[in-house]
Amino acid sequence: MFITDAHLDLAYNALRGRDVTLPAEQQQPDDEGIPTVGLPDLKRGGVELLCGTIFCMPADGNQPGYRTPEEAREQALAQHNWYQQQFDAKRLQLVRKQADLARLRMGQLIGPPATILLMEGADALRGPQDIAEWFDKGLRIVGLSWKASRYAGGTGHPGPITPEGVELVRALDKAGMIHDASHLAEESFWQLIDQTTGPVIASHSNCRTLVPGDRHLSDDMARAIYLRNGIIGINFYDQFLLTPEQSGKRRATLRDVVSHINHYCNLFGDARHVGLGTDMDGGLGREQIPIEIRTSADLPRVADTLSAAGYGDADVHRIMGDNWLTFFGKNLPL
Repeated sequence: MFITDAHLDLAYNALRGRDVTLPAEQQQPDDEGIPTVGLPDLKRGGVELLCGTIFCMPADGNQPGYRTPEEAREQALAQHNWYQQQFDAKRLQLVRKQADLARLRMGQLIGPPATILLMEGADALRGPQDIAEWFDKGLRIVGLSWKASRYAGGTGHPGPITPEGVELVRALDKAGMIHDASHLAEESFWQLIDQTTGPVIASHSNCRTLVPGDRHLSDDMARAIYLRNGIIGINFYDQFLLTPEQSGKRRATLRDVVSHINHYCNLFGDARHVGLGTDMDGGLGREQIPIEIRTSADLPRVADTLSAAGYGDADVHRIMGDNWLTFFGKNLPL
């Protein structure tokens, strides 16, 4: 089975001290919990395609992080350098264009996971003048905000796309970048939908109908992505899976993952616009993901749970990876 995970913070974790080239169970627990993702786990779990993020942490009060675009850029370049080291060592394979995925679909791209680079929060782009450089480096997906950026409102920080953001959206469209709406504030989300001519995804976003909060997609937002032929990836963080009545009373399970998948599939009328975007290394550990999952090697269990819930083989394959493969096969550069 072909599996895609559309959101993993590999470089961010590597640069803060986790050796993600090792299996997760050989990595040391840290202040973000018990590691769940290592490159060998992805291989064992059959993850053939992933989106590897470039995620720059903004400063928060006295907490370290970037405070200027130049500082964000420094973080981003260091993370890109880590990815380049993995490409050079053949631990990952960079995907730049549709032809790379065509070879993957035909089984001709054999080896480590194929990797599409995704920038989560655009402050590292000092302006439109930086886009060509990052495109040459292999970047293909950009989310304007994480919390908030100088380009747009984000999670926990309501607000519109700024004038700088409007200019950046136009330049991203011209370059052929894909937009990731996962962390956009709702006002910014709808402005992006109105302003962009490019493809839009939500790499790791769950259902607001099931779990209230601005981090999740309302049904109208999800439907807007569907109408743009985009894909929504399901996030495995337990606080994004459990309803308010369930949260704190039990561990999340893969049945909860399937509940969010069910909601999107019922909303859209088919299973062609939902996939996985686990974010299971995104500032959390093993105790904060579905109880059946210890590492990425266990992702095939999602397929078993989908089958048990009544999904046919074709839809299971779509959700597990084919939807993302089809989307990127149409929307990456030629």
